[in-house]
Amino acid sequence: MQQIVQESLMLEGLTRKRMRRFAVAACIVIVTGTAPLQAQDFGKPGEPVNLVVGHPCCYTEVWSVMALRGKELWKKYLPAGSTVSFEIGLQGSTIVNSMLARKQNIGYIGDLPAIIATTKESVADVRIVAVSGVAYDQCNILLTRKDAPEFATGDEAAKWLNGKQMAVPKGTCSDIFSREVFKRVGTEPAAYLNQNVEVITSGFRAGKLDGAAIWEPVAARLVQEGLARRVASGANYGLKDSSYVIMSGELIKQRPDVVKGWLNAELDAQKFLADPANASEMTKMVMTQTTGFPEKSVWMALYATYPKAQGGTNPRIELPFTFTPEVMSLIGKGAEYLHSIKAITNAKLRPDAIMPEFANAVLKERNLTGPLGAVPALPDSAYHGK
Repeated sequence: MQQIVQESLMLEGLTRKRMRRFAVAACIVIVTGTAPLQAQDFGKPGEPVNLVVGHPCCYTEVWSVMALRGKELWKKYLPAGSTVSFEIGLQGSTIVNSMLARKQNIGYIGDLPAIIATTKESVADVRIVAVSGVAYDQCNILLTRKDAPEFATGDEAAKWLNGKQMAVPKGTCSDIFSREVFKRVGTEPAAYLNQNVEVITSGFRAGKLDGAAIWEPVAARLVQEGLARRVASGANYGLKDSSYVIMSGELIKQRPDVVKGWLNAELDAQKFLADPANASEMTKMVMTQTTGFPEKSVWMALYATYPKAQGGTNPRIELPFTFTPEVMSLIGKGAEYLHSIKAITNAKLRPDAIMPEFANAVLKERNLTGPLGAVPALPDSAYHGK
């Protein structure tokens, strides 16, 4: 789940009421009004293929792609002579727009933008083909200012925010999480501000915010730098989020060999990510593919162990790879939410929006079953970086 609506709220001329109504839908306004583009030619099965893969820089739940890229795992499975270009986007809506404009062929993305991408088939056919991660505390993290009282429970922290200054990137998984928590405990902040991660960081630094809901690795950076305190997560409330691998429908139809090849590489990447022996190497690979994050905060985002009262959970990320009943339920809830705010037309996705057959075939051919594993929470003593 990425910050799917932030740039849409910067459009001039929209009233506050219209901005709320079109918060998520506006993220793809650039492409939804255009005619379908000419179909792409990916060649015949067995031929070399040239792929463009998009992913956000700063969302830990899709970091299997960092391992896939850093270890060049795709070279083992794609036809000889194939090339892959990786493009990093600031947020989920960037990946959605690039996929719909046929500028990218494969994307790693949070659940809300992934769902939206599959509903724009009149512009471009996009499908969800694999699960990159499921977690309690990758997008669902509640923070307070650093000098807030010590809280015994997440509920106590959430209630403390009643009548105070709260910020979230609205229309995101973090927004959905904080609204659900506040509903459960009866909290009404004095202000519920729509702010991006940079403004939230500045707000904590200046002492203008009492709380925020945000995702990893931003949450870990704010905690590690002493700007905020983690006080709860989805683990306190049984709330999970999820992320996915999406692909061009044209690529899927023309090159099923490439789809399976890529998912074999993704499977290897998730197995690598799940092995705690690879924590140091994984952290360093992420550091070469991102900017603006201290190494310790990158490690914390993936591996840190937090107290249960703060929403600590082990594992940090589950790796089902394919579409378990739980995953399908999460997608269904996401679609219902997007429909409720008029971001998509139907509350149920078209039947072929999700294509589990490729991930299932890869597992079967390798005599494996999902889940592939999980990213474990590690003690702070396991960190040996800078």
